[in-house]
Amino acid sequence: MPTIILSTLNARYHHTAMGLRYLYANLKEHQACTQIVEFTINQRPIDLAEQILALQPRILGLSVYIWNVVETTELVTLLKVLDPNLIIVLGGPEVSYETEQQAITQLADYVITGAGEISFYQLCTQLLQRQRPLTKIISGTQAPLNQLSLPYDYYTDEDIQQRFVYVEASRGCPFKCEFCLSALDKTAYPFELERFLQAMEILWQRGLRHFKFVDRTFNLKIPTTIAILDFFLSRIDSKTFLHFELIPDHLPEILKEKIQQFPDGTLQFEIGIQTFNPAVQALISRKQDNEKSKANIQWLRENTSAHLHTDLIFGLPSEDLASFGLGFNQLIALNPHEIQVGILKRLRGTPIIRHTDSFKMIYNPQPPYNILQTDCIDFQTMQQVNRFARYWDMIGNSGRFEATLPLLLGNQPFERFWQLTDWLYQASNQTHQIALPRLFSLIHQAGQEVLGINVELLEMALLQDYAKTGQKGQIPFKPELTQRQNTAQQSIAKTSYNTRQQRHQMTE
Repeated sequence: MPTIILSTLNARYHHTAMGLRYLYANLKEHQACTQIVEFTINQRPIDLAEQILALQPRILGLSVYIWNVVETTELVTLLKVLDPNLIIVLGGPEVSYETEQQAITQLADYVITGAGEISFYQLCTQLLQRQRPLTKIISGTQAPLNQLSLPYDYYTDEDIQQRFVYVEASRGCPFKCEFCLSALDKTAYPFELERFLQAMEILWQRGLRHFKFVDRTFNLKIPTTIAILDFFLSRIDSKTFLHFELIPDHLPEILKEKIQQFPDGTLQFEIGIQTFNPAVQALISRKQDNEKSKANIQWLRENTSAHLHTDLIFGLPSEDLASFGLGFNQLIALNPHEIQVGILKRLRGTPIIRHTDSFKMIYNPQPPYNILQTDCIDFQTMQQVNRFARYWDMIGNSGRFEATLPLLLGNQPFERFWQLTDWLYQASNQTHQIALPRLFSLIHQAGQEVLGINVELLEMALLQDYAKTGQKGQIPFKPELTQRQNTAQQSIAKTSYNTRQQRHQMTE
């Protein structure tokens, strides 16, 4: 039986917890009595408690995040009732700030704020020697990166074959965007490059082909970026898939030339625009050259095969609906593969809180602490934006409506999709679990009644898109046809559609 359990509740099974593996890698002599046990937020806390207690640990380390704090609080409550002697240690970004105010930290025995690799080892050493620290809240020690043991050996074969494997070539961020926890970093710190690439080589030899880099600024130091891309270029095969987060306005020619060498289907770039409004950017301490950013996105779209996932945030201080719509239209014009419409969240510890009074910003007091209204946006409008984001993900980002989407958007993308959003909600009264055939039927009706699209053009596009879905039987918006009859486009890229879905999952 393990003496120490490291655990967390992942958002989905295919996610892996890199943080747990860092803790395990740096436990030294305690590794032999430690076990990593991962769960998901879809499992019942009472069942998780049963599994944990069956292992009879003395110490339980739990990583707490914005997406799992509710379920983890319930789990800790159960564990403390069932086994008051179990020592529970919390860590992670959700409990690293405003720590004493949280119910979950009051339940736990200890909380390590910030970096945990060194401090968790030291705490476990004390506890196993039956020495109890005097303070409940322990400030994590940030060790130089070259002193940390890397976590990559502790991804299992199952992780490599079936789940997303996360890697990082650097930590931190030099930018100070106030909505992000990275605003608290002093700068970005790189791992020693040769050591990092040696670890990547071992993962490659074990069969890993999908690498999701979590670096906030992958293209900050161009020589390092080039070295990492060269590493993969020299090994690339048909299964390789790499995900990076790019700074949008920093794309020198040497990096452009390197990106162009990657074949189709191998690169995905996550590009955070967040807002194109210069006044809003200045207010939240975001430094971004908008014209360079737009030019770089357009160049990537037109000159490379990289899949482009871009981000906008709604609800930033002083940004109204018209300003956001203008930014959305500018981004649509650049034709990225995906635009994630995110809703501002007040992450614990972020400097965005300084604008709360000035802009009458009201946040949800419960996770995920999303913005509910501002002086520019009332609650009802914010609710519609939430629906807009959800429908956009179903229709715009999913890849299911590639032929139909241009007809829906026309030359006023934000305004027309806003109209479509309003109609879809009135007609369906739901934003989740809309069956795909019904969604096609709703769009068929709304395209004519709300957006005034020529019925022949609309049906031609919808039939082309529907053919790729693999649905069987009658076509819901064209019941005189069956899917068997609608074969003209069916051979087109179910492959490309499936690949699009896989890429979409990589950014969840």
